[in-house]
Amino acid sequence: MKRLLPLLLILPLAGFRPAPLPPPMPQDGPVRVALVDRDRGAELRSYPADGQRWVAGERGHRYAVRLYNDSPRRVLVVLSVDGVNAISGEDADPSQTGYVLNPGQRADITGWRKTQDEVAQFVFSSPSGSYASRTGRPDNVGVIGVAVFEEARRWYPRPQPILRDRAGPAPEAAEASAAADASASRIEGYSAKSQAPALGTGHGARESSSVRDTDFERATRSPAQVLQLRYDSARNLRARGILLDSPSRLDRQPQAFPNRYVPDPPAR
Repeated sequence: MKRLLPLLLILPLAGFRPAPLPPPMPQDGPVRVALVDRDRGAELRSYPADGQRWVAGERGHRYAVRLYNDSPRRVLVVLSVDGVNAISGEDADPSQTGYVLNPGQRADITGWRKTQDEVAQFVFSSPSGSYASRTGRPDNVGVIGVAVFEEARRWYPRPQPILRDRAGPAPEAAEASAAADASASRIEGYSAKSQAPALGTGHGARESSSVRDTDFERATRSPAQVLQLRYDSARNLRARGILLDSPSRLDRQPQAFPNRYVPDPPAR
């Protein structure tokens, strides 16, 4: 019997102003992950340290988790923010609901899913002000992770928006435990407390984000790929010995279509 699992729709990238992209993180698998500072309109550069990738955020700024599906197949991405499933609000586990990306698709996840039509914005906050801390789960503040599953289907319909199935049965307890153990072993240092984080992810203002449901059959019980991205203040990253590039030093290549708006004329 086929097992159908919950998946969710992602909004199109309407109105987003592109910026020169930093070098992609080295990662093996179908999906790449980055953070986008929505108030600056820029994808944030990641830096290697302690065997992980780190991003410097700025308190009060809205952000999005950007997902790239580099494969020719649909994939399911279970998204964990501060150890919390960004769709269901549960303690994150690979067996849970997630987002479906079409082949070659890029999508921005901008907040905690509230309804089929709304999310609460991801906002860089204090650790105590994070959604995870406010719901009694502060241990994994400062980390974003994805568990990626490939699809069992051999045929692919015409591209559609990214979707979710509400009522798919959960895997058996043994399967869920095995998937969680695999995830924990591959996301090393998920709860590391070598240095208290200065940032968390708050539960921000609501914004429109319409969704609908789809079916997805996972090709395997365990994730095909697990990725983690840590975030903290620039000050804490420097304390870890990470040399951050200033905005003026970031590599900015010429662009034929920079997508800037028409400025006002000079005053007379």
